[in-house]
Amino acid sequence: MIDFCRHSWYHLGAILFVALAFFLLLGPDVLSETQVILMCSFMAMLVHQCEEYSWPGGFPSMANVALFQDKGIADRYPFNANQCWISNVFLTYAFYLSAVFFPDVIWLGLAQVMLGMLQIIAHGVVANIKLKSFYNPGLGATILLQWPIGIIYITRVASLGLAGPSTYVLGLLGAFVAAMALFGFPILIMRDRDTAYPFRPDEVYGFAEDKIRKMQVKASE
Repeated sequence: MIDFCRHSWYHLGAILFVALAFFLLLGPDVLSETQVILMCSFMAMLVHQCEEYSWPGGFPSMANVALFQDKGIADRYPFNANQCWISNVFLTYAFYLSAVFFPDVIWLGLAQVMLGMLQIIAHGVVANIKLKSFYNPGLGATILLQWPIGIIYITRVASLGLAGPSTYVLGLLGAFVAAMALFGFPILIMRDRDTAYPFRPDEVYGFAEDKIRKMQVKASE
């Protein structure tokens, strides 16, 4: 069961997305407007994750070969399946949902939506430069969901006067800290060339497979 979750968490996340969508549309009116926006931000991250790992997928090889430029080890180093599962589920879910459960902590809400918006750096700039492409898995959700929802939340905070300049700064700093705590540090700590948890063959490649395989060949020469 654990191994199934380790390699299927993004599919389970898609099911969670559908359940949350029905809850928001048809469920009891228990969330405030602010909480609904923050829940939508969490749902946008679920879509982002599915885009990276399910369809079109291929983020493991994109990260290991194109972004980290390792010696062509696409399925396990430095990014492996166990670290990916822990970062994207246990750490990311906890961070995103904490903002939903504590909507009055405005800097936390700002950090939550800004973390999604910061994905534009990796997906909209760095990855596209590395792949020489206008798209990579994760960019669609960033542009179409995470940025619009982030703007809606920030506009609401500003219109209601819920935050001063220091709160916005704290939120932005919190987003950068969260990026390192959720993704950066776990990769550094859990990287292992001999890991027992490589990605499955069907998880490794997806979008831009030909380009990434050529990078692997070049890296191994």
